[in-house]
Amino acid sequence: MATSAAHDHNYLNHEKGLWSWLTTVDHKRIGLMYFITVMTFFAIGGVMALLLRLELFAPNAVQGVGGVLKNGDTYNQILTYHGAIMVFMVIVPGIPAILGNFFLPLHLGAKDVAFPRINLLSWYCFMAGAALAIATFFTTKIDTGWTFYTPYSIRTGTATALMVIAAFIMGMSSVLTGLNFIVTTHKLRAPGMTMHRMPLFVWSLYATAILQMLATPVLAITLLLLAMERFLGVGIFDPKLGGDPVLFQHFFWFYSHPAVYIMILPAMGVVSELITTFSKKVIFGYTAIAYSSLGIAAVSFFVWGHHMFVSGQSETAGILFSFLTMLVGVPTAIKMFNWVATLYKGSVSFQSPMLYALGFMFLFAIGGVTGIMLATLPIDVHFHDTYFVVAHFHYVMVGGTLMAIMGGYYYWFPKMFGKMYNETFARLSFVFIFIGFNVTFFPQFILGAMGMPRRYFDYIPAYETLNKVSTVGSWLIGIGFLIGLYTIVNGLLKGEKAPQNPWGSKTLEWQTSSPPPHDNFAVEPVVTAGPYEYR
Repeated sequence: MATSAAHDHNYLNHEKGLWSWLTTVDHKRIGLMYFITVMTFFAIGGVMALLLRLELFAPNAVQGVGGVLKNGDTYNQILTYHGAIMVFMVIVPGIPAILGNFFLPLHLGAKDVAFPRINLLSWYCFMAGAALAIATFFTTKIDTGWTFYTPYSIRTGTATALMVIAAFIMGMSSVLTGLNFIVTTHKLRAPGMTMHRMPLFVWSLYATAILQMLATPVLAITLLLLAMERFLGVGIFDPKLGGDPVLFQHFFWFYSHPAVYIMILPAMGVVSELITTFSKKVIFGYTAIAYSSLGIAAVSFFVWGHHMFVSGQSETAGILFSFLTMLVGVPTAIKMFNWVATLYKGSVSFQSPMLYALGFMFLFAIGGVTGIMLATLPIDVHFHDTYFVVAHFHYVMVGGTLMAIMGGYYYWFPKMFGKMYNETFARLSFVFIFIGFNVTFFPQFILGAMGMPRRYFDYIPAYETLNKVSTVGSWLIGIGFLIGLYTIVNGLLKGEKAPQNPWGSKTLEWQTSSPPPHDNFAVEPVVTAGPYEYR
């Protein structure tokens, strides 16, 4: 009877009306609001990606499928918005803002985050920044690329300053979220939950929050200086005014490489949860996985120079950055080894969340190995600014983060909404996305090795066949995500009532009703063992 009552009264119907959502301080509702907005931006960025691949279907803007964007200026604009939307509005906030907001307090046995009103403010900051960024699309569209490299970003007549300010505001959202997560982790754990009894997803969010707090202000200052240079003419990055454009790259990548781990560390946390749940085993090397998250966060601050091997930095700096970049592979390999060891002799069930976890491991391994290749100086000189880098980046970010996002959504869907989705459609979605992803991006490794430069809207006929294959693969990805959207919507509208713990997981969020009540737990939980005590 208690479970039935909880189904009838939960965070979704605790208060009614749009205003109750817009003013809520419930971390679960804020997580859902992030979910709606981030998925909307993902759809927009995804359509732009399909347009880019359609343009590259054939060379020389031939009549037919190729040439849809008409000219290089339009291509550069779509490329810029695709990158900016996917990085700043989808992948960076995707897991922390949605799944982190929703499940961090539940994992810790808390009623909410430490600062609920600041949590709501972070969503409004994100929305304000995102709205300003999208508004530039309807004025003088920017065409600088999502990295805003100087001196072009200073001199172009497009709305770069507005986009930079938008990214600045969204950065504030990231900092506020990180602050909330750190304090919540330290101060609101349930009785008996020591740091070494926290789920690994919490460890990954904790390491991510440290990066958000320390790295994001560097980007904020950099973008502020760029805006000042455009508005006030101060000479910081523009060589005409005595500035140094390479200094911008140092500042930008000092944030943006740790930002890669802001994107990927939460994904690794999700995968840890999925691997242990669907293997029905205590995760192998819990402590090593937990501290490897902190290790990745620490090392990430010292590797930004590998983006600048061809920018004129000294040989000594290049060798040092090359070594440090390879060092990141150590804590990453610890996670991969321990996941495989957990799978070994486990009672593995291939539900859709597990398929996405395995897909993550396969694709991220390729992204990681090619990252080590690019950290090697002579190889990077050859591959720099080619499609090899594009393929590597997407294998890490899309093949890594988005696979984990999808796996996490399916895994926690019953908990979030109290309903089950159609497992057949969820698996079919995975098949299309996984196959389509490899068909899209693996040929780009070959194109890069052949010398095809990135960011070009046209190419010589020698690259045509592989570009056609890549474009067809993008259509398969699009079909896969459409099936995934149908699966989620159908589950919301027609899904069967979910059991309290459909996967037999051991972490605290599954010890309350589905969907959770407003205060998360009817009785404060007391933790007496680790999070993965499978027998």
